[in-house]
Amino acid sequence: MLTEILIIDDNADIRFVINELITDAGYKTRLAANYNQALSEIDKKLPDVAIIDVKLDKSDRDGIELLNHIKSKNKDIPVIIISGHANIEMAVNSLQSGAFEFIQKPFDKDRLLNFVKRADENSKLKKENKSLQNKIFHTFEIIGKSQNIISIRDQIQKLSSSESRVFISGPTGSGKELLARKIHKNSKRNKNPFIIINGALLEAKKYEMELLGEEKNDGSILYGALEKASGGILLIDEVTEIPLSIQSKILRILIDQKFRRVNGNHDIKVDVRIICTNSKDISKEIINGNFREDLYHRLNVFNISIDPLSKRIDDIPLLVDYFLKHMCNNYNIKFFSINDNSYLLNYSWPGNVRELRNLIERVVILSQGQSEQQILNVIKESISSKASDKKFSISDSLAIPLREARENFEKEYLTTQIKKFGGNISKTAKFVGMERSALHRKLKLLGVKDLN
Repeated sequence: MLTEILIIDDNADIRFVINELITDAGYKTRLAANYNQALSEIDKKLPDVAIIDVKLDKSDRDGIELLNHIKSKNKDIPVIIISGHANIEMAVNSLQSGAFEFIQKPFDKDRLLNFVKRADENSKLKKENKSLQNKIFHTFEIIGKSQNIISIRDQIQKLSSSESRVFISGPTGSGKELLARKIHKNSKRNKNPFIIINGALLEAKKYEMELLGEEKNDGSILYGALEKASGGILLIDEVTEIPLSIQSKILRILIDQKFRRVNGNHDIKVDVRIICTNSKDISKEIINGNFREDLYHRLNVFNISIDPLSKRIDDIPLLVDYFLKHMCNNYNIKFFSINDNSYLLNYSWPGNVRELRNLIERVVILSQGQSEQQILNVIKESISSKASDKKFSISDSLAIPLREARENFEKEYLTTQIKKFGGNISKTAKFVGMERSALHRKLKLLGVKDLN
């Protein structure tokens, strides 16, 4: 489907020149010669891109009023403003009102066409981004019945009507991005962009440009994450990895609510809700001088902390069942259940929910034509190959008496189980097959202290 460009100019010769230029480049066009025609065309059908002359038949503000009218209907539509009476103030005002670009008459044809091509790319990118977000939103849910997950669901519900900044803490793979996306979906900004910038993946020198954007010598603009997320949410992933020099700039932006692109000459207002995620101990990062404490307090208006999967053992069977249904549907494989969860419940899951999801996907792919026992063997082998972090070693036990080896194993085993059940002795006792009082006596005998 051809991109449609709406050309609005009261000069017939200029409309003709722009129309020829745009149609020769392979675009579809619509034309309007005055304010009322333009308003009628916009209300009839929104274009993919608009080119608007500032001064039409009524006043010098006609073009800006049409720009605002388009943006009120759809903020994502790029609008290129042109003018034969341009000055710096007019250019700044149009850009602050949301114009994609500003160009002065008489304009260079190649430059105008370059603006149109970039505006088209920008429009398509935003549409693809929205489509992808919708798919993600309807793909995975926040699954679990642990107290941690119940609390998080309640927090997200309360955040739906808020504009507060959110700081999400949790280990790698625990689902921090999913929580951020759910906040976006439930918020008033859900029809606007959700943009991610990852502090751990960017080089320090590129971070400023990726965040703020850049104005190049040829007049073109590279838009940064802040502008791409305008009206929506910017997720700063692994925020403690941001260089200190950029942290100070972010702090300034949060205070002033405006910024300048790299090599830019005018301020751009910020209309972005910021969510940050972090997998490190933020207090240690602050003490070690890796993260600014004043920035942390600005970002940490509302805190959500997600526990590692090893502390949410109640969630594992639900997650297994959920991922099985999802993966079987994805690969068009008949749904099956995993009735024996013992291997999954006893594993430490260093990669958290992401590791569990990947394992279930592998199991589903290899499940075709396999018996239940063969499927369990796949799980057992997958987990056994990764369980290299066990403290108790059979080879080490060969050098000590049987009684001491047994005590070492029991201590390690029971300590691990208690941690998995979040310190809940009753649940641990039920899982290991002991009476609660008997487990207490055993722990006291082994010298295991309270792990809460």
